Amino acid sequence: MNQVAEPWPTALDYDPAAKILHVSFETGERFALAAEYLRVESPSAEVQGHSPSEKQIVPGRAHVGIINIEPVGNYAVRLIFDDLHDTGIYSWRYLFELGRDHAPRWETYIKALTARGLKREP
Repeated sequence: MNQVAEPWPTALDYDPAAKILHVSFETGERFALAAEYLRVESPSAEVQGHSPSEKQIVPGRAHVGIINIEPVGNYAVRLIFDDLHDTGIYSWRYLFELGRDHAPRWETYIKALTARGLKREP
């Protein structure tokens, strides 16, 4: 995998109709990240727990959107979702990793939902 010392965003734009966050980095990489994906991969302790074994599988977020994006210093943003989840601080590095690793992370999420008999729809 491509390692970037400190990924730095050049653009961050949310499309509320499509519920997609577009992020571009100075390395040239661009990612289109669905709000649902960002919500279920929130870096918050509520979702991630305090260790990998504590990670929560969040079902029923297929229609979630982002209602606000707040800067956190110059290293991250807080995404506020319309289900009122607002405790995740998305560092530039984490957004880069979410984009870079989208396919395997999404596949793992879908498999975890299926294994627990859960659905993406509310």
